[in-house]
Amino acid sequence: MATRLLFLARHGEQDRAEEEGNTGLSARGRRQATLLGERLRGARIDAVHHGPLARAAETAALVAAALPGVPVRVDDRAGDHLPHDTDPTGLPERHAAFLAQFSERERRKGPRVTAAAVARFATAPAEGDVRELVVTHNFLVAWLVRHALEAPARRWIGLNHANCALTVIRFSDVGPPTVLAVNDAAHLPPELRATGLPDDYRF
Repeated sequence: MATRLLFLARHGEQDRAEEEGNTGLSARGRRQATLLGERLRGARIDAVHHGPLARAAETAALVAAALPGVPVRVDDRAGDHLPHDTDPTGLPERHAAFLAQFSERERRKGPRVTAAAVARFATAPAEGDVRELVVTHNFLVAWLVRHALEAPARRWIGLNHANCALTVIRFSDVGPPTVLAVNDAAHLPPELRATGLPDDYRF
């Protein structure tokens, strides 16, 4: 049986000192990433992949510090892109407004990159037992969870993941994907578990 155990993590909290730009992690984000590395210390990880933006690269480097000898690779497919050009009809107003901010170019390019990410990371390997960590962004984690569950395409919207929380999916050549964990933040103290949800969604 060939299996891929895919560990997914959203990057640590971004440094908001600048409103725009490719910034790295805040002090909180660095702590989140360090704790994620401690959570994975001793686990068998064959490779760490990360998106090209600074916040993902810095997160991956801090996690990999706890995984000596594990290769770390940048991969555009793990970047921050719109996973699906979702029709806003019938969606809550806040979701429709969110989708409206994306340009035509982002609506064309994002789904192509996401499809390539699914083909690379969300399938069983040709043979053997592969275990990989992908440090990415909320959109791709949400899309891969939706994909594994065979949920309707629009269900990626509203799946929010805490910075440096773990989602784990097993892909096998003998059956459908198995979602083993979603948004697992047990390694983070409560003050580091911010989800990015609006205030009225927090509880």
